[in-house]
Amino acid sequence: MAVEFSVKPQSDNWNKTNWQKSAQRRGRLYQGIFLMCLVTGLLGLNVFRLAQLQLVQGNYHRLRAENNRLRLMPVSASRGNIFDREGKILAGNRTSHSIYLWPNEQTPQAWQKTAKFLSPILKIPSADILKTLEKVGYNSALPVKISQDIKPATFIPLVEQGENLQGVELRSELIRHYPNNSLASHVLGYIGEASLKQLKANPQYPMGMIIGQMAMERFANSQLEGIWGNRVIEVNAKGEEIQELGVNNSTPGESVKLTLDLDLQQTAEKTLADRVGAVVALNVNTGEILAMTSFPKFDPNIFTRRITSKEWSYLQGQDQPFLNRAVQGYPAGSTFKIVTSVAGMESGNFSPNSILSTSSALNIGGVVFHEHGAGYGAIGFRDALAYSSNTFFYQVGVKSGAEAMAKWGKELGIGGSINLKLLGLDDANHGQIPTPEMKKKVYNEDWYIGDTVTMSIGQGLVLVTPLELAVMVSTVANGGLRVQPHLLASQTNTPQTKPIKTAIHPETLDIIREGLIEVVKKGTGKSLNDGSIPLSGGKTGTVEIPGHPDNSMYVGFAPAERPEIAIAVIVEGGGFGAVSAAPIAHEVFKTYFQKQGFSAKKK
Repeated sequence: MAVEFSVKPQSDNWNKTNWQKSAQRRGRLYQGIFLMCLVTGLLGLNVFRLAQLQLVQGNYHRLRAENNRLRLMPVSASRGNIFDREGKILAGNRTSHSIYLWPNEQTPQAWQKTAKFLSPILKIPSADILKTLEKVGYNSALPVKISQDIKPATFIPLVEQGENLQGVELRSELIRHYPNNSLASHVLGYIGEASLKQLKANPQYPMGMIIGQMAMERFANSQLEGIWGNRVIEVNAKGEEIQELGVNNSTPGESVKLTLDLDLQQTAEKTLADRVGAVVALNVNTGEILAMTSFPKFDPNIFTRRITSKEWSYLQGQDQPFLNRAVQGYPAGSTFKIVTSVAGMESGNFSPNSILSTSSALNIGGVVFHEHGAGYGAIGFRDALAYSSNTFFYQVGVKSGAEAMAKWGKELGIGGSINLKLLGLDDANHGQIPTPEMKKKVYNEDWYIGDTVTMSIGQGLVLVTPLELAVMVSTVANGGLRVQPHLLASQTNTPQTKPIKTAIHPETLDIIREGLIEVVKKGTGKSLNDGSIPLSGGKTGTVEIPGHPDNSMYVGFAPAERPEIAIAVIVEGGGFGAVSAAPIAHEVFKTYFQKQGFSAKKK
């Protein structure tokens, strides 16, 4: 019996289902492969990065981690004190608080937020804070100071926010202090952070090194600065100190003693007051500067903190408070008649006993040159100095000549014979005594007889500094030794400050010294002969300044017998020398002799 078989074809739905299942299996396979590749790639990157960090950059990161854990803290050296000749302090140190930033403790973006927070507290624009950080670099591992000498009211908020101010450090340190404020500021100078140029010139200086920037602070800086040390400390993540791992102690600076006498300096500044001018007092035998003041002046304490805009404007103003007028040139006026006297006698044209006729005026080269009044008749050098006779010195100057006055002026200490390098003062200048050759070279003008006439009484192109005038009168007072003025006590009685014997004859000096004593006894300086000080010698000067009030000048020495101290005073626009300058000299003399126990005598 035959059996019949038949095959029924699959439907379209069955085919479609099988195809979908097959596609799904292939999709899962691809997904698995992709995920395996992704995981393998990520693992490979991690392995590669781990190898790079551990093997290639291992030393770098170990060092960076160590730097984040360890800090090298500079330890400032105590700057040496500056004393006057008697050991009274002129410049010292006191404790203050400063703010330092550690640049690499925050990112530049984080520092922007921190700077905004610090700005109103420290009263510093945030841009200035960021500029300071950018200057040293955000990767710097050394701290940078942004504010110093801050008050308790300022640092209390910083202490309270300490945990939130990573890289901000409040540090106690010593800062310079000038207990007498602006007293002797032109002699003491000021301090400040070493500039980039100064840091490069002195590789041993740490960042933030404080050095002298002017006058004695700069001149004696190598003695005063000391050697900074450092501490190695371990800190936690907040920057708080955990322990000290090592210390290299700082070495304090050496103290320096000046030749200044604080009492004389105070008297000079008090009596000059707020009048523009200068005062210099010298030991006539050694050249020690006992007092040197100039006005306007400044307070060096302001340089120990951030200077305000008002203070900066004053320092840069037309009053020029930085200018030390004690070493700037002024027309000499009648004080120069001392030079003319020396030139007249040393040239051989006149003797100490020469007598000349004086009158109300002299016609020289067709030009009339006037006396103070009607003239003094026939007089010699003593009375000519006592009464400051112009017509007497016109004749002496014309007969002697400009070259002779220039020669003997330099011998007395004017125009370049003082070693200014000994002083260490900024922008100190020599005066000038003109000659026909100099006038032609400098001004491209011919020399006329009128130039010689005006030169003989210290007008025209003659310029002298108050310091030079003090040396000039010292040379007359001590018998012809030109002292070398100096400010460091360690320089006194050393070869570099040894007085120089001049070529001026003793007879010349004797007659001039007698004439200067006569000035005080009966002439223009007789206000100093009131019994409050020993008898002295001196010379007033009233200097005509075209378009301005006359300058007032005085030079003098005391006692008349065996002189010890010489002084020079200039008061700009002060008028008569006897009215403004001489009283200042009188007070300085009085302080000097009162310290020596001199008792005033009633007249």
